[in-house]
Amino acid sequence: MSRDDAEAIAVTILVRAPFPGTVKTRLAFMLGVDGAAELETRLIRRTVERAIEADVGPITLWVSPGEQHPLFDELAANSALTIEQQSEGDLGLSIYAALLAADGPTLVLRTDCPVLTAQHLRDAADVLRTEAEAVIIPAEDGYILIGLRDAEPLVFNDMDWNSDRVLVETRRRLTQLGLSWREPAQLWEVDRPTDVRRMRREGLGDLLAGIDHSPVSMFDQVMNASPAA
Repeated sequence: MSRDDAEAIAVTILVRAPFPGTVKTRLAFMLGVDGAAELETRLIRRTVERAIEADVGPITLWVSPGEQHPLFDELAANSALTIEQQSEGDLGLSIYAALLAADGPTLVLRTDCPVLTAQHLRDAADVLRTEAEAVIIPAEDGYILIGLRDAEPLVFNDMDWNSDRVLVETRRRLTQLGLSWREPAQLWEVDRPTDVRRMRREGLGDLLAGIDHSPVSMFDQVMNASPAA
């Protein structure tokens, strides 16, 4: 089957508005609140670029919080994707709502993985087309991507998203539901200072270029944080 004839697999990207003080907060002492927000912005752009390059199906950005951010206006100008507002609730509700809206086989991912490639997305899409009912790209304490042929609420309901057992619990639920799945790759996310150092070691310094590395106080973090949505 050629790519032109392949079944379309929707791509949903969950995006949090990169306001200083609200994203990558564990990196603020290393990069500053503005630097952490800038890194988040670059990771969002990179993820969107990879999804467009993969060309596996329609792309939707589900954004949060409801207030506008200039980045969303910039991304909305790209005719290759659409933008929707995330539903209220935890991450599980957001994922399930996005799967329902796609109404078909869908890949759902966040924007924290600097090493995600277009080929990773193509491989995950191929799993749903020909191999299994679900696909996961794991990270150390969760997953980068999850895809399902059909929306299944029990995979996501009442999940402790702050636990390091999210991946194990997801596998357990898929097994309980009798759903087959594959894990075509294992990647890593940027969330802690050690991840930033890993970025430099693995040749991803372009994502950090020009970002202020001066530490900031907790007072400065609070003062620079945007009001809650």
